[in-house]
Amino acid sequence: MIRISKTIGTVLIFGYAFLFTPIVFLIVTSFSASEIPGIWTGFSLKWFEALLEDSDLIHAGITSLEVACISASGAVVLGVLAAAATTNSGIFCGKKFLSTMIVIPIVMPELIIGFSLLMLFMAMESIFGFPKERGIMTVTIGHMMATVAYVHMTVRSRLLSFDHAIEESALDLGAAPFSVFLRIKVPIISKSIISGWLLAFTLSLDDLVIASFLSGPGSTTLPILIFSNVRVGVTPAINALATLLIAIVTFCLAVAFCLTKKRKKGPY
Repeated sequence: MIRISKTIGTVLIFGYAFLFTPIVFLIVTSFSASEIPGIWTGFSLKWFEALLEDSDLIHAGITSLEVACISASGAVVLGVLAAAATTNSGIFCGKKFLSTMIVIPIVMPELIIGFSLLMLFMAMESIFGFPKERGIMTVTIGHMMATVAYVHMTVRSRLLSFDHAIEESALDLGAAPFSVFLRIKVPIISKSIISGWLLAFTLSLDDLVIASFLSGPGSTTLPILIFSNVRVGVTPAINALATLLIAIVTFCLAVAFCLTKKRKKGPY
């Protein structure tokens, strides 16, 4: 068992307190009856009820969930295929290049990703007439490109420990390579795929920078709406909305963590 010195333990406590105290304070004040954010005058759920009456927040929430679900699903398809290609025992031209390029969005600033995609869509519109305007589709594509690297890394780490003898045995018995991939590899790495989807969903749900570049009229996401409201004045309803977002993100990350932990303990 690893022992932690008192100094390191104290530093860790203050570090975690510095990070999580504002979040805890926000959650607590979201249940306050006060109309002034940050002041506690008594327990109340009226600000959560007020969310149901705010059509702008509801529309932004539905838009964010729609974009997050579609982009996460697309990122899973691309990420799994890329991970399968880069961990395949065979060598093909451009394998190392693909392995390097696909992780670049992880280290690339979102500002650069969003601006470059905006320039790309504007050029495509002038040349091909598509897309005609920025909206849900452009935001979804942007989020998909930004999150596919995270799915790739999650699935790739599982495939690196995959027993290729199972795959070779199936091929020797006459199974087609694509059938082996769907019927053998995918079930074995399914927990990693789900973890990657949840991670991509979470990253898409709270993205602000990329969505700011690629969104248009009628495609305002929750982070953009919250940021706009904060600039003109915070309302207690925003605290309640932030609490709900924290709950959703925490749930997704907890499920992803549990699946990853079970995968490590599993026979495969």
